[in-house]
Amino acid sequence: MASPYEVTAVRGPSELPRILELQRRNLKQVLEDDEMRSQGFVTVEHDVTALEQMHALAPSIVAHHGDELVAYALTMPRECRALMPLLVPMFDLLDTLEHRGRALREQRFYVMGQVCVDKAHRGKGLFDQLYAKHRELYRGRFDLLVTEVSARNTRSLRAHERVGFRTLHTYRDATDEWAVVAWDWSAAP
Repeated sequence: MASPYEVTAVRGPSELPRILELQRRNLKQVLEDDEMRSQGFVTVEHDVTALEQMHALAPSIVAHHGDELVAYALTMPRECRALMPLLVPMFDLLDTLEHRGRALREQRFYVMGQVCVDKAHRGKGLFDQLYAKHRELYRGRFDLLVTEVSARNTRSLRAHERVGFRTLHTYRDATDEWAVVAWDWSAAP
């Protein structure tokens, strides 16, 4: 049976405000604790200017159900480091890590800026489809996809592990405990 979703790279600037609408509905600041525990959450709020600059470097992936944008997975090449001052410490940390005995900074990787699936569309395989599209579009350009996930966001951690991510590092900062995870495409078929 064919998926009822169309998963593509962002097609144009009109999709960016729709990404931000979905993001705002899922920020940890607006969710109740019970919902965050059971459904997950996103932590960073972007703006249209940052998304435009990110997408100029490498378009993010979105999913549509009919005319509705119901999921996204933001692409953040390392050149995005300066776009979001809040994320500079994460990029600085990545510069200190190793993967398979080599400095991560010397490898071809990009960061998953954020993944979000609308509540009404969760549990239908969209998370996996978003990541499959990332791999399809970017595997020739990158060997690794890296992100960090709040240790409290167990739903997201399990989903990342299911797709193929493995933990590289864990740490605590002033806001949370984080797991830095990577999906290695260089060894996978």
